[in-house]
Amino acid sequence: MTPLRPADQITTQVNLPGVVAPSGLQVRQVATPVPAAGQVLLRMEASGVSFAEKAMRRGRYPGQPKFPFVPGYDVVGTVLTVGPQGEQTMVGQRVAAAIKTGGWASHVLVPADEIVPVPEGVAAADAETVIVNGVTAWQMLYSKAQAKPGQTILVLGASSGVGTILAQLAISDGIRVIGTASPRQHAALRALGVEPIDYADPDVAARVRELSPRGVDAVFDHLGPSSVKQSFALLDQGGILVVYGIAADLDKNTALVPRFLGLLTTLALWTALPNGRRALFYDFWEGMLIGKAEAKQRRRADMAKVLARLASGAIKPVIAATFPLSQAADAMERSEARGLFGKVVITP
Repeated sequence: MTPLRPADQITTQVNLPGVVAPSGLQVRQVATPVPAAGQVLLRMEASGVSFAEKAMRRGRYPGQPKFPFVPGYDVVGTVLTVGPQGEQTMVGQRVAAAIKTGGWASHVLVPADEIVPVPEGVAAADAETVIVNGVTAWQMLYSKAQAKPGQTILVLGASSGVGTILAQLAISDGIRVIGTASPRQHAALRALGVEPIDYADPDVAARVRELSPRGVDAVFDHLGPSSVKQSFALLDQGGILVVYGIAADLDKNTALVPRFLGLLTTLALWTALPNGRRALFYDFWEGMLIGKAEAKQRRRADMAKVLARLASGAIKPVIAATFPLSQAADAMERSEARGLFGKVVITP
């Protein structure tokens, strides 16, 4: 195993101790962990703040670990060392990985079979914007909705980290995109090629119908139970609703599990109706549905495809703000502020 230089022997990490405000995050230093078999140790160059961390801070993310733990759903970094019997050729490579937790640290242990090389010339912060967000957008657009050139889609929250990547992927492939967002983000969305609608308009459905009278071929909805009925009603014949979150319930006191199960039941019932429309819930990890090995292989392959699009310039990174690891609390607060355009990135 490659010896670590003194500067890498201590790890700075951000600890989430319990249900706290962003100011309750704790920055601490620990001995750098040693990779076990099947693991690699990365020197973190970029991580990010996503919906998952916002939910975990409130104790409302399904399957999150027990407190305390280190957040950080994905990471970009350089391989410093590998575990026993690991491939030494990995050392020195810049890679990306989705890990669910642990990314908010200067040094991160990552399963070796989750890493994907970052193309030459792509900055770490830029790559970070398309790891979880990019794979989510890619799989929803192409695997789930099977969108095609000439179609029209509706993206709720088009200014978000997922929304900006989803819109760019679609537009680069000749798919028309209508997107909801705050009016302050409309100019930036138009610059990407999106046709924006005020998300707070009292009749969003009417605005969508003005732009696409027959309805749309797909709707991507991160809000959940509070909006899926309207989203489904906006579909054209043969259209599909892809739900990928329940963000509208984040700050409510409702129990999430019953809401989520009720949502899944509703989507299944709608799909069974003889009207040619479908509805489904997208799960990033999806291992329970198709097998963990197949899901992992698909995830890595799709991550490589999105990184290649980024490297080619077909899509652009959209970074809302960048914060050092020591200011993770500020990064969390910025990510939860209204009017965000793109993704908040954390660097060492």
